[in-house]
Amino acid sequence: MYDHRDHVADLCSRLFASMPRRGQRLKAEQYVRALLSVPGRKTLRNIADWMEGEPADREPAKQSVHHFISNSSWDWTRVRHALAGYVEDAVAPRAWVVRPLVIPKAGPHSVGVDQQFVPHLGMTVHGQQAYGAWLASEQTAVPCDWSLLLTRAWLDDPDRRRRAQIPAGALPSGPEEVAGRLALDAARGLPSRRPVVVDAEGLDPVRMLRVLVPAGVPAVVRVPASTPLRVDPAVLHSYSERPATADQLVAGCRWLWRPAEGRGVRAALPVVLPAAPRQPLLLLARWTAGTRGPDRYWLATAPDLGTPSGLGTASGPGTSWGVGTAAGPGAPSAGAPRRSDEAPLALTALADTVELAFRRVSEQTGIRDFVGRSFQGWHRHMTLASAAHAAAVLSDRRAGHGVRAA
Repeated sequence: MYDHRDHVADLCSRLFASMPRRGQRLKAEQYVRALLSVPGRKTLRNIADWMEGEPADREPAKQSVHHFISNSSWDWTRVRHALAGYVEDAVAPRAWVVRPLVIPKAGPHSVGVDQQFVPHLGMTVHGQQAYGAWLASEQTAVPCDWSLLLTRAWLDDPDRRRRAQIPAGALPSGPEEVAGRLALDAARGLPSRRPVVVDAEGLDPVRMLRVLVPAGVPAVVRVPASTPLRVDPAVLHSYSERPATADQLVAGCRWLWRPAEGRGVRAALPVVLPAAPRQPLLLLARWTAGTRGPDRYWLATAPDLGTPSGLGTASGPGTSWGVGTAAGPGAPSAGAPRRSDEAPLALTALADTVELAFRRVSEQTGIRDFVGRSFQGWHRHMTLASAAHAAAVLSDRRAGHGVRAA
């Protein structure tokens, strides 16, 4: 169990300052401590039992916690903004990482539950589908914002909307729009304007870029190996412009392969999407030396072919994206724009930090455990579970441990 006694009070005093009543602030801190302390599933019943020191079947304790989560007046968005600011001060993150969260459910009543196709799994799941925005450094990561995907079965049924307290402004959206808006909100939420890594394989890259590129957010988006692409003719003038898949392009451009940090290989190719030929992108791949090829592919936005805007906080001013200068068949001509792939490739590695933090911390602090029917309740629970994650992670950091594997 996490040793969180030394800093939970300080964390909670900053995160919950926007709550108008002292009782709310106290209840929120107790909820966070319960998430860090209750063994097993962090259900409202188990949390009420821990918070009140009474058997959980006593209705006053259960009703008090239920009301605080599902029907109270405190604004979770203000708490999330405070959490992001706290994490930025404590962790010095390099980027936001947006990733999916699937919560399987047996019954039909929890808000957002439906038979849903999950793009990154390539299968249909009965449950909730959400996206989280994490602030990540090389050593650790903390979730700071969440968005729940709601299907038409929920949004087009007035009775279900009313019972789940779904806001009137919630409209049907695909996973690309949900993840993209979450990424934009996250990137705009801090003065430093961190770049965004979207670690959600299976989303339509064209639809994702339609959300991110017009806003000028530097982004790296994970894509399947089968994504159709073309080499960017503005950079590699003599290379074939015939469409090919991501893995075919990487395999066919060996002269662009470079040694990666440690024992490995990396590749960065200037490409465009056939459906968006005017948007310059970098196809990124990295794999261990001796293996057949990479297991992940990414597209990085390139606002220009020199120094991209908005990346100063991530990798220092003047950092550029993408292609090296080695000569070879189809290599850039003399005087062609030069880009470095180091910055965007470093950002893709943050996805591993987030995955590890999720498995080691979030799943232990109740991120999947809310079973209520209320949209408000789901968001408030996820907010406090994120605060508990931050408390656990920062406790580990103060003890000299990160979440990254050795």
